[in-house]
Amino acid sequence: MLIEHQVWARVHDDGTATVGVTPLGIALSGEIYMCRPKRVGSVVAQGGTVAVVELSKSIVAVKSPVSGTVVEVNPALDERPDWVHREPYGAGWIARLQLTDFKADQALLLHGAAADEAMAEHARRFAPDLVPATSGPARGSR
Repeated sequence: MLIEHQVWARVHDDGTATVGVTPLGIALSGEIYMCRPKRVGSVVAQGGTVAVVELSKSIVAVKSPVSGTVVEVNPALDERPDWVHREPYGAGWIARLQLTDFKADQALLLHGAAADEAMAEHARRFAPDLVPATSGPARGSR
């Protein structure tokens, strides 16, 4: 999990990772009206833009927690961008990337208890009225 951008990655055994926005990131941003992931074949660096989302009053870039090549985007988000809100760790995923250097990417990622603690601290600082999620792909990820 890349805490400063409130994005997550679930690494798969085939060398790919599914990426999306954390529930806290969604709560801090507001409702997403449109989500446009990078095209399949696009190369994305860790911290680079993997998608653009339209919010009620702004358009923002979703930063990728990992480096890789986009191999799949969530086609359902064209019709149902609200899935990013409703199921951020499930049907609301944004893209799947073929990882290029996950060992290097891991230096900036948090997982498990460290990710939970950092997310809780981020919530206390930026959204004290919100109760942070205590589970997600950070639990049990590599």
